[in-house]
Amino acid sequence: MEHEAANYLIDILAILLATVIVVPVFHAIRLGAILGYLTAGAILGPWGMGVIDEVEKIRHLGEFGVIFLLFVLGIELKPEKLWQMRKMVLGLGLGQLLLTAAILYGISMWFGLSQKSAIVIGFGLALSSTAFCLKLLSERGGIGTLMGRMSFSILLLQDLAVVPLLALVSYLSGSQAGGAATEFNLFYSLLIIIGLLLAGRYLLNPILGRIVASQDPEVFIAVAVLLVLGVAWLMESVGLSMALGAFIAGLMIAESHYRHQIEADILPFRGILLGLFFMTVGMGIDFGLLVNQFGSILGLTIGLMTIKTLTVYLLARISGARHDLALQTGVLLSQSGEFGFILFGVATLSGLLAVEVGQLLTVVIAMSMVFTPFVVKGTNSLLLRFYTPKSMEDNISAQLFDDSKEHVILAGFGRVGARIGAILGEAGVSYIALDVKQERVTTARKQGFPVFFGDASQLKVLQAAGADQAKMLVIALEDPERVNKLVSQVRQFYTEMPIHARAIDRKHCATLIGHGATTTVSDTLETSLRLTEEVLLGNGVDAEEVRRVTDAFRDDYYLDVVKKVVENKVVMGELRH
Repeated sequence: MEHEAANYLIDILAILLATVIVVPVFHAIRLGAILGYLTAGAILGPWGMGVIDEVEKIRHLGEFGVIFLLFVLGIELKPEKLWQMRKMVLGLGLGQLLLTAAILYGISMWFGLSQKSAIVIGFGLALSSTAFCLKLLSERGGIGTLMGRMSFSILLLQDLAVVPLLALVSYLSGSQAGGAATEFNLFYSLLIIIGLLLAGRYLLNPILGRIVASQDPEVFIAVAVLLVLGVAWLMESVGLSMALGAFIAGLMIAESHYRHQIEADILPFRGILLGLFFMTVGMGIDFGLLVNQFGSILGLTIGLMTIKTLTVYLLARISGARHDLALQTGVLLSQSGEFGFILFGVATLSGLLAVEVGQLLTVVIAMSMVFTPFVVKGTNSLLLRFYTPKSMEDNISAQLFDDSKEHVILAGFGRVGARIGAILGEAGVSYIALDVKQERVTTARKQGFPVFFGDASQLKVLQAAGADQAKMLVIALEDPERVNKLVSQVRQFYTEMPIHARAIDRKHCATLIGHGATTTVSDTLETSLRLTEEVLLGNGVDAEEVRRVTDAFRDDYYLDVVKKVVENKVVMGELRH
């Protein structure tokens, strides 16, 4: 037992060490994290240094990264948005799957394979990698773009098709009972999905409210992980994929005012495990087979990616997408995915595919994943250099974009934050407010304010609230230490974002300006000035004179703050020298 634990520890240390060394190098040379993870996996795998030889055990763990990825995506895609995309899912998604499978089926028959093998190969290679596509898509603006919506529509339909395809493999291999059982479970799975969505709408918030009332953040994180894995397991138990179950769990919580905090808590799990999934793909590449049949594998991979790119491009253009967006969507989905590994594995075990063919197709899938980041990067560079969209195409594409605008993130919804939010709402300015006090959040949401539960002093919570697309950050927190921490973190990661912060006094204003705040407002100053205005007006001083005096005092006050910041920087500079 101790020896086995030591072996696992060595594997974990090797994975972490390879990640720390290899991935930053690939970031530095602008090849992206995915290729870094693939390379790290290839180095550690049985065809590299051989540190990890039980790839299947590691792969099962890495698949949880895909699960958490789909959960976060479900949170970001509310049910009403998903419903709006139904035509795109059925049109683009189903069209891509059937047309690509038909083309690949014909090619497989031309190579002399049996009809049943050709059917399995056609559908297996038609599927794309959800993990790869969504990871690359996040670097291109996310689901909110037209390319994002088209890509996700196709990926979602493919995920829904996995269960029927597995049933098809069972049927073709002669196990018709397995297909009937799957169909029977599918009926109950639809009832379970409806029940879960209703539970998410009416029961989840009260349950999470009780958890938050315990004021134990570790328990809250445990509940979030339990929700993801529990629903994923439930979906798998009725015959659907765990990834689809995680997506449904995300939809359950998409309308909850705790969603930003839960998303922030899940992000570390998603990032680590998703990286592990990419590494297992690299570990699974059979370099012996790749070397022996390099020409065939290279030709098959390029041919597969070309067919999938052209198919998606054609369907996207028919749907009205602009030339460059259709091409970008095509190359993004040009690889085959992780479900292809599963489908071909089942088909090989059932005798539908010869072992040699199954191994060859597995390497082709892995190589298509390796090529995808390069193809995406090269296509984007060529389009930027040689393609200029026509104005008419712009108008067609713009109709499919989300209506969301740049928003303000309001950190803290106490007395000050609530007033700021109310005024922003009256002025028609879009904002999202965050607060850690459950009573405030509940009360504010009952009054119609867009307030969510979350610790705004944590950068990951702000990112979950859309900091990458936010117009500015307004900090109305009451704890000066949390304000200091938040300003420092935000300025470090978002160098251009305007930060307007609440301070307690002149010294605190100077501290915040030093940390990178754009503007600061002192509680004590503004209270004093407002009282002084009333006193002066009550003593017969002209209103214009009152305004001049208070404005001059305010300017001197904040000018002194700036001077203190400059003096502190000069002193620190002298100390360094």
